[in-house]
Amino acid sequence: MAHTHESWQVRAAALQFEGRAFINGEYTPASDGRTFPCVNPANGRTLTEVTHCGPAEVEAAVAHARKAFDHGKWPALAPRARAAILKRFAALIREHGDELALLETLDMGKPIGDSTSVDVPGAAYCVEWFAEAIDKIGGELAPVDPSLVGLISREAIGVVAAVVPWNFPILMASWKFGPALAAGNAVILKPSEKSPLTALRLGQLARLAGIPDGIFQVLPGGGDVGKALALHMDVDCLAFTGSTGVGKLIAGYAAQSNLKRVWLELGGKSPNIVLKDCKDIERAARAAAGAIFFNMGEMCTAGSRVLVHRDIKPQFMAALKKAAEGYQPGDPLDPSTQMGAIVDSIQYDKVLSYIDQGIAEGATLVHGGRAAPDRPGLFIEPTIFDCPRADLTICREEIFGPVLSVITFDDVEQAIHIANDTPYGLAAAVWTADLTTAHVVSRQLRAGTVWVNCYDEGGDMNFPFGGFKQSGNGRDKSLHALEKYTELKSTLIKL
Repeated sequence: MAHTHESWQVRAAALQFEGRAFINGEYTPASDGRTFPCVNPANGRTLTEVTHCGPAEVEAAVAHARKAFDHGKWPALAPRARAAILKRFAALIREHGDELALLETLDMGKPIGDSTSVDVPGAAYCVEWFAEAIDKIGGELAPVDPSLVGLISREAIGVVAAVVPWNFPILMASWKFGPALAAGNAVILKPSEKSPLTALRLGQLARLAGIPDGIFQVLPGGGDVGKALALHMDVDCLAFTGSTGVGKLIAGYAAQSNLKRVWLELGGKSPNIVLKDCKDIERAARAAAGAIFFNMGEMCTAGSRVLVHRDIKPQFMAALKKAAEGYQPGDPLDPSTQMGAIVDSIQYDKVLSYIDQGIAEGATLVHGGRAAPDRPGLFIEPTIFDCPRADLTICREEIFGPVLSVITFDDVEQAIHIANDTPYGLAAAVWTADLTTAHVVSRQLRAGTVWVNCYDEGGDMNFPFGGFKQSGNGRDKSLHALEKYTELKSTLIKL
């Protein structure tokens, strides 16, 4: 039976929160007793106090992970045995799906309809996908001199720290710990301090699934926890999703310490190009609205720049404004809500400051642009700017909010130049009726993912996810993600 707004409110009122760190199979407070408040951005109420981990907790978690990896059974398990445990983990995520979805929605303001249909099922699917891949990947027998046997194999890398963001807390976490655990590593998950609740709940579910103590641990806290993990000499790999600025710091910390492997999925300013020959302008406009207003625009792949040909711009803008009307902010616990609350007051103020800056620099505000009226909490209207130039601040910097910049172009070459004129290269899209144009433009766009006649389609785990340029390195999802949590070894045997 589908839940109603009222039933979600009742469940939210009765929900119990776990705020302690999960270390070596047990929930534990910080040794110094520090906590921080976990606040619901939809109403400003504190949900619970969460452990603020410090150096003692980082040292303990790394020591347990090191021991569990070096001397425990997890890396040495037969692939099918490890796969069976991870499949149980995925099943438990599904079994507790409503609870996890509710935690996600209360924690960061995401609409409950998205938490239940996208985030939690996606996390379970990710863990299951990598579980099923474990025993499908073998090594190689190298062609060498007949007097030798040359083996090429992959081995687990060791202790993996995963530092994940607040916009898709459980889903982004699964993209890290899913392949890392499947490869046989020990994982220390550091969730954002803005959204730690689902990660902490996963600790207990992992243990129930049969993942050994020390192999999956969760350390809530601030940026100092991520820094300590990045600098730690016993952490072998760090996977990070977040801003480009913090990613650069983490790469530097790795260089200062043990040259640990660092995988970075960073920012974006993704262009969505609507060419003159686009067959269905209204569908393109609806997709453009979804590309920026879904998840309140708090997406690294958000289509925050729409590039539209001058000849079709009037028709496109009319359809875009109509589509934006469907994303009015509402109570995240209401299943009909399409856009929820901004994650916290810091991000809320940042988004509003970008809106003010867009107006000050001469962009025309054509829709929204305000804090949602008559609604308590951190809500911002879906906002659309018509930009006279492509070099405005709102056209160049990642806002991470429901703010769309529309830029006009006159020919394909100009559109490609504007699209690529950014330090980022995470995603892009092109709308055209011509197959050749689709191939030519997609090849010229410097982005890790290019959609043609759609946006943000294809959530399948078979597609690698990551970016060019300052959008990061390495890839999440697909078998490429499994490979990055392993070391490649050559073994030569003299006959």
